[in-house]
Amino acid sequence: MMIRRRLSESIATSAVLLFVMSVPVIRAGSDGQISELLSPIRQSHNLPALAGAIVTSKGLVAAAAVGVRKAGTDIPVQIDDQWHLGSDTKAMTAVVVASLIEQGRLKWESTIEQLFPELESTFPATFRKITVLQLLSHHAGLPANINWRAVSQSGTLSEQRVEALKTAASTRLLSEPGTKFEYSNLGYVIAGAIAERVAKAPWEELITRIVFKPLGMKTVGFGGTGTPGKVDQPWPHFANGTPTQNNGPAMDNPPVMGPAGTVHCSIADWAKFIVDQLRGERGEGMLLKPEIYKKLHTPPFDGDYALGWLVTQRDWGGGTVFTHAGSNTMNYAVVWISPLRDFAVLVCTNQGGAEAAKACDEAAAALIRLHTKT
Repeated sequence: MMIRRRLSESIATSAVLLFVMSVPVIRAGSDGQISELLSPIRQSHNLPALAGAIVTSKGLVAAAAVGVRKAGTDIPVQIDDQWHLGSDTKAMTAVVVASLIEQGRLKWESTIEQLFPELESTFPATFRKITVLQLLSHHAGLPANINWRAVSQSGTLSEQRVEALKTAASTRLLSEPGTKFEYSNLGYVIAGAIAERVAKAPWEELITRIVFKPLGMKTVGFGGTGTPGKVDQPWPHFANGTPTQNNGPAMDNPPVMGPAGTVHCSIADWAKFIVDQLRGERGEGMLLKPEIYKKLHTPPFDGDYALGWLVTQRDWGGGTVFTHAGSNTMNYAVVWISPLRDFAVLVCTNQGGAEAAKACDEAAAALIRLHTKT
């Protein structure tokens, strides 16, 4: 059952809260049930591993992981293994930016020229007027990517992101800002650069302080998973199922792209973020005010993309649902959230490509059926 509406993604190939969110485990469906559900899907699509979880606003219902960390080995995946989330990172970056807006340090309507006045005179007039809201909703008219390796040659990551901004300014816009959906990793990297400029700290530090620590997400990292040369985490695989030659943090897109998609963590830790998104819809979120969650979940322009979320309609969700998928071409992850029926399903695999996407769709549909008993 193909349930995911295809989200066009262009992936490049080359104040701290003083308490921690407690996410209880509610055994509405056993981990054994989920393992039995995932195993045949993994096998039929010849994936090395597959992980899935069901959550509600009360916490993690159940989760399981099946398969092996690396094809050709018999080392099984573990439930606390880390999975690369790819562009599912974008919803987290949107929370970082929204937190700064909530603090009054930034506005949705803030423009590039206001935030980088020292560069204003070097930017084309239209580019200068691009807003934070346009960047987060993929309505800035920016291309999907630039030559990320070229902007990653020197400087700190924050300096590299400013270099990406300068490169973007010299690149022809695909459409007038605010008029058309153009999926763009570049837009989210610029949003990250804006957060760094406003908060005077690297995006990696900001997302850790604003998102990960308050939610108790302890397995989070950036880049590819595992210790180089050791099969101690899910190993990345190409679309044909072949393991990549290497693993570890460097097996990913360049770190400059962090705000667009380099986070990895356990599926239980990812679930903590999704639980907070569900709670936010109910006015109970930890990270932001209720109206800010609504802002993140509502498309601000024509179309169905909000801020880090594709918003669509599904009968099984009782109407409006949110979804996003992510891949660095060597891993794949997808999440579906039903705020009206108060649950979400998450699926991850350590393989990229169309077959991995198809398998994750199938697994997400099966998890939905398990939870809704339909």
